[in-house]
Amino acid sequence: MNLLFVHQNFPGQFRHLAPHFARAGHAVKALGIDGAGLPDIEMHRYKPGRATSREAHPWAQEFETKVIRGEACAAAAQQLKAQGFVPDVIVANPGWGESLFLKDIWPQARMLALIEFFYAARGLDFDFDPEFHREDLARYARLRAKNAHLLMALADMDWGICPTEFQRGTVPPEYRAKTSVIFDGIDTNVVRPDPGAFVTVNGRTLRAGDEVLTFVNRNLEPYRGYHVFMRALPEILRRRPNAVALIVGGDGVSYGAAAPEGKTWKQIFFDEVKDRFDASRVRFLGRLPYADYLRVLQVSACHVYLTYPFVLGWSCIEALAAGGLVVGSRTPPVEEAIRHGENGLLVDFFDTAALASMVSDCLANPARYQALRAQARVGAVERYDLASVCLPQQVKLVERLAR
Repeated sequence: MNLLFVHQNFPGQFRHLAPHFARAGHAVKALGIDGAGLPDIEMHRYKPGRATSREAHPWAQEFETKVIRGEACAAAAQQLKAQGFVPDVIVANPGWGESLFLKDIWPQARMLALIEFFYAARGLDFDFDPEFHREDLARYARLRAKNAHLLMALADMDWGICPTEFQRGTVPPEYRAKTSVIFDGIDTNVVRPDPGAFVTVNGRTLRAGDEVLTFVNRNLEPYRGYHVFMRALPEILRRRPNAVALIVGGDGVSYGAAAPEGKTWKQIFFDEVKDRFDASRVRFLGRLPYADYLRVLQVSACHVYLTYPFVLGWSCIEALAAGGLVVGSRTPPVEEAIRHGENGLLVDFFDTAALASMVSDCLANPARYQALRAQARVGAVERYDLASVCLPQQVKLVERLAR
């Protein structure tokens, strides 16, 4: 087969699927703006030729941005076509607009689209948090327009793939019948418990079995419950005087609105509570290399994962796979991954008192929750393992489309 993978930050979610086909002897190429690429996969980079115009209507600027990216990707695709490359299957993440015009270049190619999320003004992330939600026609209109390029992707795709049932449920009903649910996959041979794990932070060594509370996000922001976690933290540290909190994540924004100018969400919510605990017991580790991040999960006595009803982060499943005792928010899709009292614990997203109480009990009584940690590992391997579950399903789907 000839396969083309399209992701603005390649390899993105295709870091395992693309190499599988390359190793099997298929012709595999990739299109992307950024990303490290992958060995043995020919990557063709492109750059948008212009910025979004100020003259565009504010409600249409999001779509214009996607069209500009689609234009740049299409130009790179035309060069590939001129070199004689004709893909049998295009595997694309259409979230940034890259795949908009690829069917015009290769109309016979089959399109497999990774659909991460389809936006709605009510009932999902947009109106979930009253602290940050406001009634404003312009906000609603921009959100509706945000779906424009995704609707085009849904119309063009021959099949779709969503990582969770919740994410598939956001897809308009008329497209769900040709959308499969297959998680991205976690290498559970790498992400696994390690009773001997330790991390050294500011000269202090923390080991598996110590009272280590962990919280991880790509960026520390409200969408992933950073504000809720920080507001619960003073009470947790008061109840557990030997506990240490390790917080992993950057200062930027991955989802939702930016912080007020000149500030970061990380600093805003730290400043809100910093006078209520000993700051030496709270360590912000920033973004870590993957191996260091895994050690943080492996030494964790209790891991907190919170999110709006939105895309499920890999770190939730990685924490389970590492045998973590995970306290998650009672929000989809967390409820899909964690069954309360079976393989983890759930609390209401906004209930800081309940979060503080549950985490404190986890830290105080580790033996009581040992069965949950064991089942967290078992469930992660059975449902989300890369080699035995997710990758084989993804491969079969691509092969079926090619046929």
